[in-house]
Amino acid sequence: MTTTKKTHPTAPGDILRLAYITAASVIIALNFNTFVSAGGLVPGGFSGLTFLIQRSAAQFWNLQLPFSLINVTLNAIPAVISFKFIGKRFTIYSCIVIFLTSVLTDAIPSMPVTEDILLICIFGGLINGFAVSLCLMGRATSGGTDFIAVALSERLNIDAWNYILMGNAVMLVVAGLLFGWDKALYSIIFQFTSTQIVQMLNLRYKRTTVFIVSDHAEEIYEQIKGPVHHGATMFCGQGLYNGQPKKMIYSVIAGDQVKEVTKRTHQVDPKAFINIIRTDQVVGRFYREPND
Repeated sequence: MTTTKKTHPTAPGDILRLAYITAASVIIALNFNTFVSAGGLVPGGFSGLTFLIQRSAAQFWNLQLPFSLINVTLNAIPAVISFKFIGKRFTIYSCIVIFLTSVLTDAIPSMPVTEDILLICIFGGLINGFAVSLCLMGRATSGGTDFIAVALSERLNIDAWNYILMGNAVMLVVAGLLFGWDKALYSIIFQFTSTQIVQMLNLRYKRTTVFIVSDHAEEIYEQIKGPVHHGATMFCGQGLYNGQPKKMIYSVIAGDQVKEVTKRTHQVDPKAFINIIRTDQVVGRFYREPND
């Protein structure tokens, strides 16, 4: 299977992109000051590390440190690495998320919604995962370990979010030693829930195999090769039901391209048979649109 050369960008426009990351920043800050602060959780990533430093300073040295100062400082080095290796505009938009989230977290007062710690973990994780997914839809991240996850996904062609979850577990062990194991264990539930939502909503790094059976295989491929930038293989065979000759297109595409491929296929041949299969791993050349 071969790849085709990119012909045009598919990133959302700047206005839509700003809308995504602004909404994500507001939701993250609200979540921090409702569920996270009410449960005394450590949400993972550099935001969790910021909370850990804040609480340690307050408890052991009686210092009240602003969230924004710590979070922006911690994200400085990952942002520089991202700017060099992932993408300049991607990093700039991510820095906007980091700045807005940090400022809003300090500005918005704490507003506990419930005292039930299990509800706090589950719904806080759901909201956090949704907000991070909004960032990714806007081709940005919320910073910190998200930079690392995107870099690993881009460089190693893997879905790295569960690896980041394991890395966050180390920080939660430290939180457990300092502030009690109940908070650390509940934080793991929060982070696990958030990670699963991100994996479910973020289709960019998922692989999908499509089999398209049609009498118009060449015309279909001409329609789909542009938006997906992937090659395909065509098989010729015979339909066993009616004995008619058939052609089948086989290709592996990104998960977020399935809807477009299906639509374009049915525009050419409304009777085309499409089989869509989840693919766990691809070895070989696989085109992914680079972050800008």
